[in-house]
Amino acid sequence: MSTVIVVIHLLLAVALVSVILLQKSEGGALGMGGGGGMSGFMTGRSTANLLTRTTAILAACFFATSIALAVVAARGRAPSSVIDQTAPAQSVPVAPTTSPTPAKPAAPAAPTGPSAPLTK
Repeated sequence: MSTVIVVIHLLLAVALVSVILLQKSEGGALGMGGGGGMSGFMTGRSTANLLTRTTAILAACFFATSIALAVVAARGRAPSSVIDQTAPAQSVPVAPTTSPTPAKPAAPAAPTGPSAPLTK
């Protein structure tokens, strides 16, 4: 379900950006709707109202999907508290019942005679 909401959210984001870029700016220089001339695809006052309403609707849907994603993400978590968590019980080492007898070390090997020094 969250995947569907994420896809809708991304589509709304792309549509919102494109609709905002279509609008004419205050200076009229950056809008894609055309310059000062009255000829063109999107001109006139009704177009400005259409783009403004479309932007408002897309923004409202974008916020709704954002809230829906937050709710879906929070639903998967269970509330927890630090106070409710108990510390793990520490294990007490148990004393061995029988003491092992230490093994006697092996006697060192008898020294061999001196060897001749190695020369290169």
